[in-house]
Amino acid sequence: MIFVLVSIKTTNMKGLLLVNLGSPDSTDPKDVKRYLGEFLMDERVIDLDYWKRWLLVKGIILNTRPKKSAAAYEKVWTKEGSPLIVISKNLTSKVREKLGTDVPVSLGMRYGNPSILNALEELKAKGVTDLFIVPLYPQYAMSTTETVEEKIETDLKLMNWKVKHTSQPPFYNDPLYLESLTSSIKEQIDPKDYDKILFSYHGIPERHIYKTDKTGLCKIDGSCCNTPSEAHKRCYRHQCLKTTEGVVNTLNWEESKTMTTFQSRLGRAEWLKPYTAATLEDLPKKGIKKIAVVTPAFVADCLETIEEIGMEGKEEFLHAGGEKYDVVPCLNDREDFAEAIVNWFNNYE
Repeated sequence: MIFVLVSIKTTNMKGLLLVNLGSPDSTDPKDVKRYLGEFLMDERVIDLDYWKRWLLVKGIILNTRPKKSAAAYEKVWTKEGSPLIVISKNLTSKVREKLGTDVPVSLGMRYGNPSILNALEELKAKGVTDLFIVPLYPQYAMSTTETVEEKIETDLKLMNWKVKHTSQPPFYNDPLYLESLTSSIKEQIDPKDYDKILFSYHGIPERHIYKTDKTGLCKIDGSCCNTPSEAHKRCYRHQCLKTTEGVVNTLNWEESKTMTTFQSRLGRAEWLKPYTAATLEDLPKKGIKKIAVVTPAFVADCLETIEEIGMEGKEEFLHAGGEKYDVVPCLNDREDFAEAIVNWFNNYE
């Protein structure tokens, strides 16, 4: 009996998945309602018992908010569509070009289109066996990073795709991210021209901080954020403060000239403070009449940066007595940010 050994060569194909929040398909209130329904019914966004969340979202919010939100989206919508989607696609194209044709790259949105499921199906069809995932959120939060990770696991099971996959950790203090962020800020503003520079991050309920803290040490009083702790790996507040600190130190700014605030509060619960809107109304009363606003929780300009900060925020500040108000654009599809993503991909294990 003769045995023939056959050598089967297996190829390992790496692929890249970029994930951002998402946007309605259009400014039609029906599309906005569909998007808000998917977004707000996520238990990691509104973390109430299902029946309470259902009554709040389906019974109240979706009957009142879609028309108002649709009008806000109309203010920022472009000929190509949603700014966030357009910018994310442009960034994906730049990353794909830098990585070359041998590396499949796809873009998925946690809510809306193009979906994470469609992006995963594209990558599977191209033969990917080793997947690297970059949630486009610099800081960790259960309503951003965690829900993306959960959705990917759910969709992989739905596809019955047992692919090896690794995620980029929150990059709030990553040198390449900070280099891109500080460069973009330096190109846009000079601190000498302003009384104060605001770093406005998307807010989250304080209870989310406690829920993601596995150590039980978090107090949200300023003390624990500056004390080394395992909790910092998942602490949104700490990571936001560290991003601000990283920029200030890199640019050698006076710390007293900067301030970290939190925007986009929803509901009556206590959210991270200080609130951006209240701060914008209060600063002119203190003689702070010239400010610039940076939004480092977002990597792509969207409704929250263009309309909420760029339009509403400016109106609030000037109405309160402010004189100069500028907003620094997000990283968007900057070459150095695309290079950072490529570097993360090339060096992950």
